[in-house]
Amino acid sequence: MKFTEKQLKLYAAPLSESENQKCKNAIGMVRDALKPLGFTDNGRPISLLYEDTLAYAIELRSIYGSRKIKLFIQGSYANNTNVRTQSDVDIAVVQEEIFQTVYREGVSDSNYNFSTAKPSEKSFKDEVEECLKEKFGRDVERKNKSIKVHGNTYRKDADTVPCRRYRDYRQDFYNDENNYIGGIVILADDGERIINYPEQHIANGRTKNIETNHYYKKMVRIIKKMRYLMDDNYYSSAKEVSSFGLESLLWNLPNEIFTKYSIYRYIFDDIVDYIYNNKYLLSTYKEANGIKPLCPYSSDISKMSNFINDLKNFYEYDITED
Repeated sequence: MKFTEKQLKLYAAPLSESENQKCKNAIGMVRDALKPLGFTDNGRPISLLYEDTLAYAIELRSIYGSRKIKLFIQGSYANNTNVRTQSDVDIAVVQEEIFQTVYREGVSDSNYNFSTAKPSEKSFKDEVEECLKEKFGRDVERKNKSIKVHGNTYRKDADTVPCRRYRDYRQDFYNDENNYIGGIVILADDGERIINYPEQHIANGRTKNIETNHYYKKMVRIIKKMRYLMDDNYYSSAKEVSSFGLESLLWNLPNEIFTKYSIYRYIFDDIVDYIYNNKYLLSTYKEANGIKPLCPYSSDISKMSNFINDLKNFYEYDITED
């Protein structure tokens, strides 16, 4: 399928300012919903975790005790790589004062003077759900890993993700409680435990974008759009890879792939050629957070390889365009 420069520039464009504002409104509404639990923002405004992102965030502290929550937008909206305006905005609701740890061999909680938290009558997810239902009523729907709040003309559909802070101390050799790699732990209703690193993803994506003269995120939006178009054209491989996976795939590419040309169709053609000719590297690639492997299983490598092969056949730029 042939694509013109004009088409690719349209695919590469970021969301509109109205979409941006709806994301900010969504996190503000979740913040307000949690205040009945005794949390306050002390008048602090919603701000960005990093410049050049849409990762709005705010911290809430308990009026009565030591509880602390961090709210921030994660995923494609936070990274400003979203290409479908109807997509949900993901909001992490992170319980900070109760956290899970991992240590190197021979180290335990006692080295850091940590104590085990007492079990509570309600889970953190139950607390968040009750608050959201109190504010949004029937617009709230509990999911396995999240709590969905249906949107309206004022706010985006939001998937709130109640989770705990994850602290990886395996690289700390001084028993410094602040020296950890921070992630989040999602405790799904079905018992699954998922560890993610959304804040590192946001930071790494921003750095990559700056280092590539802001072409990285433009090309990410294009490859995500290609995935949707391939799905529309009955390429089964498009359903086997995620938008997050494609964003991470491009994060692993050398910066010079993005900066060799200023013409979009040439840049993207080079990207397609590179990932096609270097599929053997898939087992070495990381997610955009730089921590977890992109393709941890042979089946993941096969799915990504199939998509790349199909993308190679699907994408062709219009050589007749000036």
